[in-house]
Amino acid sequence: MSDETLAELTERFGTGDEPLQPDILSELKSIMRLYGLGVSDMFFKWESYCIKMDMDTKTSLDSLRAFKQDLQDALERSTRTQANVKTEKRVGATPRTGAKNSSSDVFGMLDNMTTPGPGRSTKLSSARKRHLETPSVSRIKTVPASSPLKIEDQLNSLGAIPPSSFNDRQNPGEVIEVLNEQLPAPEPPIAPFGESRIRLTAGSDQKKLGYRPLFMKHSETSEILDDRIEEFAKIVMDHHQIEESAFGSAARKDTSEVVAVGRIACDSAEGRLNAASLVLETSSSMGNAFRVPLNLKQLKGHQFFPGQIVALRGSNTTDREFTVNEVLEIPPLPNAASDTLTLKAHRDRLHGGPDAMDSDSDPAPLSILFASGPYTADDNLDFEPLHTLCTRAADTYADALVLAGPFIDSEHPMIASGDFDLPEDVLSHLGSSFDPDSATMATVFKCFISPALNRLVAANPHVTILLVPSVRDVIDSHSSWPQDAFPKRELGLPKAAKIIGNPMTLSINEAVLGISTQDVLFELRQEELVGGRPADPMLLSRLARYLIEQRHYFPLFPPTDRRRLPKMGTEEGVPPGAMLDVSYLKLGEMLNIRPDILVLPSSLPPFAKVVESVLVINPGYLSKRRGAGTYARMTLYPPDLSQGDAAAGGMLAHKVFERARVEITRI
Repeated sequence: MSDETLAELTERFGTGDEPLQPDILSELKSIMRLYGLGVSDMFFKWESYCIKMDMDTKTSLDSLRAFKQDLQDALERSTRTQANVKTEKRVGATPRTGAKNSSSDVFGMLDNMTTPGPGRSTKLSSARKRHLETPSVSRIKTVPASSPLKIEDQLNSLGAIPPSSFNDRQNPGEVIEVLNEQLPAPEPPIAPFGESRIRLTAGSDQKKLGYRPLFMKHSETSEILDDRIEEFAKIVMDHHQIEESAFGSAARKDTSEVVAVGRIACDSAEGRLNAASLVLETSSSMGNAFRVPLNLKQLKGHQFFPGQIVALRGSNTTDREFTVNEVLEIPPLPNAASDTLTLKAHRDRLHGGPDAMDSDSDPAPLSILFASGPYTADDNLDFEPLHTLCTRAADTYADALVLAGPFIDSEHPMIASGDFDLPEDVLSHLGSSFDPDSATMATVFKCFISPALNRLVAANPHVTILLVPSVRDVIDSHSSWPQDAFPKRELGLPKAAKIIGNPMTLSINEAVLGISTQDVLFELRQEELVGGRPADPMLLSRLARYLIEQRHYFPLFPPTDRRRLPKMGTEEGVPPGAMLDVSYLKLGEMLNIRPDILVLPSSLPPFAKVVESVLVINPGYLSKRRGAGTYARMTLYPPDLSQGDAAAGGMLAHKVFERARVEITRI
């Protein structure tokens, strides 16, 4: 084993700068040899296993042996399933290469896959006509079963299961997780409502997202980072009622105890955060922008990540390090609330039209579907998961469909190579005068994605459709984050579809929704430093809590090295990563109030949890690299106007987390 591989194993699986124990190193080598895994791939699978088992990622010999057995069990189940399933012939575009290697690649990883050469093209079958026809609403309802998340889903998301036909997917419609199961799942209405039951109100200024990317100045960057530290110092001062004289610089030698506010950072630009490399970065006005090492030995537990703004009580008696005695709480934003008249107006709107306003019965709850791209598997451009989701929304007369990008993914192998043709039936709809050589990615969107949304609107005329871009969307010229909405023109979208920014805060009736398509949860998981007994030992809720406490949709700075992100469909290159435009990071802040609902699509296992009175949803990806994925369905019951806990001024807290049933469902 090379020194480079050994160093990477120590970095990924070690603790601090301590070398791996010989028995643990031997077990890791065994897993890599048996399953043909690289260090990064094995680490991603190890993290997924730890998340599934709800255990810490600290390695031990017993846990590694259990991990190896779990991999073997998953491989055997996958092999048995593939042997019993007759794979349907693909009707969409398929790369010419890769099929020969699939039988020798046990885990279906992309290390041996070659990109189609220039000049090659793969024709799409005319069988795609069935996607362009007006669907019949089946009204057939299935009762999904509930089951815990399985290791196959984790391996599938990492490309460790060979591809199969979408029609051969296992357990479609199965509910794998339910939040607030005590709330009943209502029957879909027998007909669409007479008018839209949703009123949208923007909570963010979307016009500001139209800035010119890649024009930031270093002076602006430092000012933005400094201002954030000083704003949090004011928040801590007011919340804890601390005198201004009690604040000081962590870098200044002083025997007295002070409160230091700063940003968590790593002392090396290339290294990972650990107890030895942890430093506090001060602002220019509060500490001359010095960095000082932190001594955490007095703390019973800690949880930090790069970019986190913290308030630490302690002292620097040696002029070499700041000894932390206490980590002060940073209060979250206040909960969202509305006056009773506003809530009553939203409740009346749920009746679905003026003819039903006088009804004495409770109105039907809202039905909202959340899904995130990619929307098609790596080996085709059929977008079957998206068409299936839109059919589901039409069947159930959903009130809203929220779709997070990427829509046309820059990391899809066929998009990246350009080695595909528009199908003949699609070209015929574009007209005889259309020149295929003049096709753009907007044409691809119009041909593959817009038809599904148009059919949905035809079946359910008053549905609300929200599209949120991603930095991986090839149709969006604004490729940095925070990200402006891509233009709707030339995409063939229905009028009911609205394109919003990334991130975005808006209200769906009274419920405040915050959404960002950045995979901030995965990057926080990669970068966080947890030791002792942390305040929140549960991984997924802890990651979401970081955003709520930091009042930002992407509090991590700097973002994770792109080379350490999960491999996507393309063989060469690295993922685009966060693409932060630091000068405009303030546009990523949560303003004034906490969202009622926080949607954070991530490659981590899908979930729905309540964190600090916020309903946090990760719907998962609708299409994984090699198979079908998941989406989330939220049933939001109307607000209770008879509450006796109205705040001063007659304001009532929304308490969406108590009246929303969320189901994570396989597509």
